[in-house]
Amino acid sequence: WAAAVESCPRHPVADAVLSAAQHQGLPLLQLDGAHTEAGEGVRGFVDGLAVAVGRREWVQGVVSSAQHIAPSAAERMSESSAASSETVVYVGVEGRGIIGSLGFRDSLRPDAVSVVKQLQHRGMRVLLVSGDSPAAAAAVAREVGIPETLAWGGQRPEGKVEIVERLRAEGRHVAVVGDGVNDAPALAAAHVGVALQGGMDAAAHAASVVLMGNRLGQFIEALDLGSATVGKIRQNLGWALAYNLVGIPLAAGALLPAFDLSLSPAAAGGMMAFSSIAVVSNSLLLRRLGGDQPSGITIGGTGSTGSTGSSGSSGATITPSSTGSSV
Repeated sequence: WAAAVESCPRHPVADAVLSAAQHQGLPLLQLDGAHTEAGEGVRGFVDGLAVAVGRREWVQGVVSSAQHIAPSAAERMSESSAASSETVVYVGVEGRGIIGSLGFRDSLRPDAVSVVKQLQHRGMRVLLVSGDSPAAAAAVAREVGIPETLAWGGQRPEGKVEIVERLRAEGRHVAVVGDGVNDAPALAAAHVGVALQGGMDAAAHAASVVLMGNRLGQFIEALDLGSATVGKIRQNLGWALAYNLVGIPLAAGALLPAFDLSLSPAAAGGMMAFSSIAVVSNSLLLRRLGGDQPSGITIGGTGSTGSTGSSGSSGATITPSSTGSSV
């Protein structure tokens, strides 16, 4: 039942369910009309029956049955998963209520720890905001080096937005890295939303930057590229200002009365062309940052996206603490 409902959504949890079903050789039932509810789960019709996979209360409401797992049994499943830092989702079938649960544990991306350390070394405050259980979020935070006081689990989409808005109200500059449909509102609410290739399209459309290589390390590369670009803009503005402060008076004949010296139209045109060539050439030096390989960074998210350091739909919020910003 769960594998059938999760066969359509593009999400790490869905991928994990399908992989487990294939590993056990389970047949994939016919699915009709799957729909994802942000912050709740996925529902659809399997063999004519409504099936839901997600939060327990939401699943019970979807299947609308008085026949469901007893609260004590459901609590034991939640406690068992919390003890092992797992996130639990429940499976419900119309007419049968909740028939079982699935436990998930995030697998860190290979570069997650190094990226967090680099961000912290740059004076940025890194937070973990996740829809997974608080215990699971705390476990991931410990692995990547984020203080548990800066890890919030069990956050619905609106909760993530509230955290971003609170940080912005404190005068911080906030960047959010996310991949799932639950991250899309927070990506849109942040100063900069960053999505990774391979996740939900909703996150890509909400983000202003898409990392096409699906690597967290590209976020560091994007920061370096942005900083270098701002530097080049300043250099070009400074060069153009200085050049014009000298060139315009010469072209206007400022030296003609005293030195009988003026620029011919051809010389003035040549100086103008040289100014443009100098500015463009200086800007092209940015290519040295990426070498011969394409950067794989898209500004203005219109492609597909990815995740935040773990395989789940966590959201990482980043804030440079010294200047009032947050990741």
